[in-house]
Amino acid sequence: MNSLLKKIETPFDSIPFENINQEDFKSAIEWAIKESKEEIQKIIDNTEPPGFINTIVALENSGKKLNIISAVFFNLNSAETNDYLQNLAQEISPMLAEYSNDIILNEKLFEKIKIVYDTTLKSKLTQEEYRLLDKTYKDFYKNGALLSKEDKQKLREISNELATLTVKFGQNVLRDTNDYILHLKNEKDLEGLPDLIISMAREEAKKRKLDGWVFTLHFPSYVPFLKYSKHRELRKEIYIASMQKGFKDNENNNEKIIHQIVELRQQKAELLGYSTYADLILQERMASSPKIVLDFLLDLLNKAKPFAEKEVSELKELAVQDGINEIMAYDHAYYAEVLRKNKYDLSEEELKPYFPLKQVLKAAFDAANKLYGLSFKKRNDIQKYHPEVDVYEVLNEEKKTYALLYTDFFPREGKRAGAWMTQYKGQYKTLQENIRPHISIVCNFSQSNGDIPSLLTFSEVTTLFHEFGHALHGILANTTFESLSGTNVYWDFVELPSQFMENFCYEKEFLVTFAKHFQTGEVLEEDKIDKIVASANFLQGYQTLRQIGFGLLDMAYHTNQLKPSDSIEDFEEKHIKKTQLYTHIKKTAISPSFSHIFQGGYAAGYYSYKWAEVLDADAFSFFKENGIFDSETADKFKTLLSKGGTDDPMELYIAFRGRRPQPEALLKRAGLITQDV
Repeated sequence: MNSLLKKIETPFDSIPFENINQEDFKSAIEWAIKESKEEIQKIIDNTEPPGFINTIVALENSGKKLNIISAVFFNLNSAETNDYLQNLAQEISPMLAEYSNDIILNEKLFEKIKIVYDTTLKSKLTQEEYRLLDKTYKDFYKNGALLSKEDKQKLREISNELATLTVKFGQNVLRDTNDYILHLKNEKDLEGLPDLIISMAREEAKKRKLDGWVFTLHFPSYVPFLKYSKHRELRKEIYIASMQKGFKDNENNNEKIIHQIVELRQQKAELLGYSTYADLILQERMASSPKIVLDFLLDLLNKAKPFAEKEVSELKELAVQDGINEIMAYDHAYYAEVLRKNKYDLSEEELKPYFPLKQVLKAAFDAANKLYGLSFKKRNDIQKYHPEVDVYEVLNEEKKTYALLYTDFFPREGKRAGAWMTQYKGQYKTLQENIRPHISIVCNFSQSNGDIPSLLTFSEVTTLFHEFGHALHGILANTTFESLSGTNVYWDFVELPSQFMENFCYEKEFLVTFAKHFQTGEVLEEDKIDKIVASANFLQGYQTLRQIGFGLLDMAYHTNQLKPSDSIEDFEEKHIKKTQLYTHIKKTAISPSFSHIFQGGYAAGYYSYKWAEVLDADAFSFFKENGIFDSETADKFKTLLSKGGTDDPMELYIAFRGRRPQPEALLKRAGLITQDV
């Protein structure tokens, strides 16, 4: 029997990863699609008058098995992939797109949904029920339910092709990432690099049966090399290699795929009655139009650019002292680290011994306990997809099981770059029970090396807290309907919980509880903690400008500005020029590896990182007023997290804060204004 379909008893009905045969995925998904279609057909065939329960709730409850199987497949394809799974993804993605279209374009089903939408009084439903009804109707409406038969077929073809292309885009990036190594044989080439980084590079070389040292494009290797290597030509080489992922003259080139994805998205938007893909996407965002997004980004650009220019001028002065008359992008990380040390007598590398991974993770757990009463118990009896993964049972304040949390922290060839939160099972309620979620956070931190445990840079500490914030959004979910649960919120609201948690990393009273040397247990010196707090807005002007550049590029792609004759490199340079403070290096581009918008879910939504920063800065300022672990404030924020997408996000925020968010909190935190607000 298919390993994904047979019932296997596991603790908390967790995924039986070790029993899964990857060859069973396709047939399991085909079976689950068939089962889901039968559930849909029952709704259509029901002879009773269409109502909220027999139509909207029945539709909501369909496809549960398919959701789980496909979640397992795509999560494995991101965190533990191989050639077989990558090839299979190109078959399965169009299958799922076709299945989705079969539902969303089903005329008889939509007819019933429309009757319920038109005839149900809002006063007869709870807020969550009305939100589900409204969301269901609009999902069908804006995805083509009212199109002609001919246009529905066009939409199907577009969706299927997009599903294939986005998967291929990510696979190309991963291949180029894995294919490159910087192999050094001369010890002089290691000048400036910390001993720990050199040791990691030696181990990487041994793994590959090579002499010397090997550096890769995976973040734990790539980022420290740019920060510390004194050899400018080597920094240049590895930087250009990174900026050419998906952009080389090989079979992994993504330029044509970008053109195809952008064109297909535009066709989809026009088919559905929208001017651009951004107009389509922003229908259900807090920022509801491209104009609002662009006004937001350009206003922030005007405020941030003078600060960014001043910051880069400081880096230029340092470079001139080394005989470099024109500082380049591949010099930025190196001189930023020099400047950090000069300003704060603080380097990320000297802080690392105080932030062993296990200690930082415990601190995140402790914060969740203080804020929300959660506790985390490691389980060794739950199956996992890789030996490096750990699984925790999450208990609420009543010591009842509230969720499972999977953690996967180290880079592998089969894992894509970056950090993310995902889930295997969502939260929802039945008449009998509250089904609790199974959440996962995935990162790419440095592994332990001999007697030295995994040590995090301070930026990696904030990354862990960021993803843990997303996890808490899922863990604390407490809604009736899964499609409104946890992170199923407007895209420009989803980053609030994650970015909110980063703030704790800069609070002295919290830092002293866990910034302890992994060997001696000594707490990080008070003056260094003060410097960490003081450095919170270090180079924030530049970082803000960089994020704005990505947001503007994203909007340019998705507001019908890319022409078939445009080169990706020229298009990119044109649209982020206002935010660029370094000379462009020919034959490099970020777009061909910009997975957020061409593989992930951030198309026409990358601005949401900065948008959510306004929310998180304002929210944390409320905590600062009352105490960062104030129970009453935490209870209000917990309510916001638990409600998921059951209400308009601005209404949820106002209920928490007592007013709308104010952007001054972000500007002040980033050091972009100096006056009191």
